[in-house]
Amino acid sequence: LVKDDFADVQGQFLAKKALEVAAAGGHNVLMVGSPGTGKTMLARRLATILPTMSYQEALEVTKIYSVAGLLSRNGLIGDRPFRSPHHTISSAGLIGGGTIPKPGEVTLSHNGVLFLDELPEFNKYTLEALRQPLEDGEVTITRVNASLKFPSQMILVASMNPCPCGYRFDNTRSCKCSPQEIKKYTKKISGPLLDRIDIHIQVPRVDYKEFVSTKPAESSASIRARVEAARDRQLKRLSEEHIYCNAQMSHAMLKKYCKVSDGAVNTLKLIFEKMKLSARSYDRIIKVSQTIADLAGEDVIQDSHVAEAIQFRDNVSME
Repeated sequence: LVKDDFADVQGQFLAKKALEVAAAGGHNVLMVGSPGTGKTMLARRLATILPTMSYQEALEVTKIYSVAGLLSRNGLIGDRPFRSPHHTISSAGLIGGGTIPKPGEVTLSHNGVLFLDELPEFNKYTLEALRQPLEDGEVTITRVNASLKFPSQMILVASMNPCPCGYRFDNTRSCKCSPQEIKKYTKKISGPLLDRIDIHIQVPRVDYKEFVSTKPAESSASIRARVEAARDRQLKRLSEEHIYCNAQMSHAMLKKYCKVSDGAVNTLKLIFEKMKLSARSYDRIIKVSQTIADLAGEDVIQDSHVAEAIQFRDNVSME
C-alpha cells in the first residue's frame, strides 16, 4: 500500500466519490464538516488518485521548485505536489510575490493539490487573491521593471467547519452558535470565491458500524485506474484545445464538446431557475456532469449525471 491510501478510509462514500470526480476532471472541492470527521485525512489522499505526471508536467514542477530553491535532490520530481499552508500565511506567501518575486503556494502546488484547512481562518483579502489563479491557471506578479507569470494549474481542496463551534450538523453534540455568528463565519467565504469551487460536500461523522468494519475499503490504485481512464477520454476529446481536463474548458468549449441529452437539458433548466445559479455556476455543473459521464464511460451527459453533479453542488448549506 502507498502512504496515505484510500484503503485506510472507512465509510465516507459520498466524499470519496466527490474526490474521485475532482481528480478525474481537475475540479476544486470544498468539504464542510465537524472536527474529527476526516476532512484532512480525505484531502491528503487526493494526490494518490491523480494520474501519474507526464514528462512535461514533471519538468514544469521541477523548474518551479528549482526557482523557489526547494529542490532537495537532482533529477525530475516524479510525485504530484501536495501543499498545505497554515491559515496565518500572507497573501504573498500564498499567491507569490516579494521584492524579488518568488512563487507562492498556488504555484508550488501546480499540477498537484493545494489544501487549505479551516478556510474561514485565512485572511479574507488573501482568499480573494485566489480568484485570479483559480480562474486563469496562472498568477501575474507586476513590479516596476517587470511583469512575471507563474503557472497555477492545481486542484484546490478546502475544508471548513459548518459554524464557529463546529457542531452545527453533528449528531453527537449540539451547536452553541447563534444564527448571527454562523452567518458572520460563513460570510468570510465570498460568493465569487465559492462560485469557483465546483464541488461542495458535507462530510458527516462516520457511524460506529462503518468505523469498525473489517471489510477493506477500495485502494487508491483502483480508484486511480478509473480516474486515468476518464482523463484519457478528456485528452482525446480536448486534444486540439491543448488542455487536459474538463475543469479547464471555457464556455465556448462546453457548447462545442459537451453533448447533453434532452432529459439532462430539462433538469438543467429546472435547476438553473430553482437555485438561481450564476452563469459560472451553471457552467461548472455541466463540467462536473461531463466528468461523471467520463467516469461512467459514456459520451452523452444523461439526466443521472446532472443529478449527481447537483448533489455535489447543493449538498452544503452556507446560510
